Formats: sequence, structure tokens, C-alpha cells
Amino acid sequence: MCLIVFDWRPNAETGALLTLTANRDEFFARASAPLDWWDDAPSVLAGRDLVGAGTWLGLSRDGRFAALTNHRDPRAFRTDAPTRGALVADYLTGPHRAPLDYLDDIAKRGAAYNGFNVIVGDFARRELGWYCNRADTAPCLLPAGVHGISNAVLDTPWPKLVRKRAELGALVDGDDAPGLDTLIELMRDPRVAADEALPSTGISLERERALSAAFIETPDYGTRGTTALRVFTRDTVLGADMAERSDDDGSHRIVRPGSYERRFAFDFAISGQPV
Repeated sequence: MCLIVFDWRPNAETGALLTLTANRDEFFARASAPLDWWDDAPSVLAGRDLVGAGTWLGLSRDGRFAALTNHRDPRAFRTDAPTRGALVADYLTGPHRAPLDYLDDIAKRGAAYNGFNVIVGDFARRELGWYCNRADTAPCLLPAGVHGISNAVLDTPWPKLVRKRAELGALVDGDDAPGLDTLIELMRDPRVAADEALPSTGISLERERALSAAFIETPDYGTRGTTALRVFTRDTVLGADMAERSDDDGSHRIVRPGSYERRFAFDFAISGQPV
């Protein structure tokens, strides 16, 4: 997952708590499964990396949420590092823990991994936490507002992040429940940044230019899927609407650009709510 923008409203009495849209960028050769309930962890709704068995973004029926992006630093990349997708999967499948407790544990062993950002949430607690193992800051809970994460630390002003964060902010200012299709289309944007606005992350100018698009398309690498998520409160019930448009039709045949869709809507099983 390489670009996430989200509007976080932990104090909302009704309506959206979290409105999120995200692109997952990956090599086309890396096998993955589309968004679905997991056979070996039936309470988890997520896509799945079939190489490392982790995931990039998901929910659990008991109100947990997690998502991950890689932190780009090719000079420090290690081939023997553990898979980063396990950080999301472990939070969703493991014992129910407060976001900061989980992130504090990750921080103690964060140096073992290649660079990453991870956000984990507990909607019953109204808490959303963030940690980056390449940042100088400790894990923290995020304040209300519109945020973005790409392949650098939270809210680093890369052109695509700035553009999409602003577009999401304008969208939710006009409508606190934009349609999931609208959220997905917001991210299917192939425009690249001007060369003078590009970050310098240790890759070639040509590659930097290609990766500056929100929706990436190169011969071997690109945006494999877009996920839209709304978590909302209605009276005493917390629920979620989630959709994914991906390049995987379920049989691991790649379709470019991705047009295969899955949609889910459910209430969280929290404090006696129905499953």
C-alpha cells in the first residue's frame, strides 16, 4: 500500500468516524488475493499477500483496523528482513490490544524490518495510532482531521499526497458520506508531478517521476488495487462499508488497469452489537 488518505473524526456522535481511500502499489508478479473474509481467520476482512501471508489493509469484526505502507529507502533495503505485511495481520488476528500498546511493542523490534508506516485503530475506543520505524518520533495517537501517508512519514508533503489529501478534505467538507465509488475514483489519477516537485529517495529520475502518480502504471509495477472504507456510528451501532477495485479477479489473473470489484457492509460485533 503506497498512498493512504483519510478523514478521522473520533468525536463524531453520528455519521462517519473514518473515511479512507488507499492505493496498494506492488510488483505485478507478486501473487495476492483480493478483499475477502479469511478462511483461517474468519473475523478478518482483508486482501492477502500470498508470498508473505500478510496484508496491507484490513478490518476485524470486533472493531479493529490496520494498514501499512512501505517507507522508501532503497539504499537501506534488506532482503533478509521479515515481511512487513505481518504487522497488519498480527494486529487483526492477535489478542485484542489498545493501538498504542501494539505499536509500542512493534517499536521495540522495528529495526528488524525494512522501512514502514503502520496505522492501527480500535473503533470501540475511538483510537487510531501511527508508527514509522524510520521516524524520530514514538508511536502516537492521531488527532482528528485529514491525514495522508505515502512512502515517507505521516503527512510528508509529496505532491500526490498533498493533492489527494486536499481533494478528500474538500469531498468530506461537502458530504460526510461520499460514495465508495467516488472515493475509489479519487485515487485513480495517473497524473505525474513536475520534475522540480519530485522528492529524492535514491531512485532514478524516471522512476521517481512514474511513482509520483497516485495511480501508478509501469511495465512491472503499479497500483494493484484501490480500497475505499467508511466506518460510521448510527445510534449505538458501529458499522463499516468497504469496497475494493483490484487487478485480481480471484483466480490471480492480472487485469490492467484493475476493474474487479468486491463490496462488503457489516456492523461490528462490539458491546453486544450484532455480527
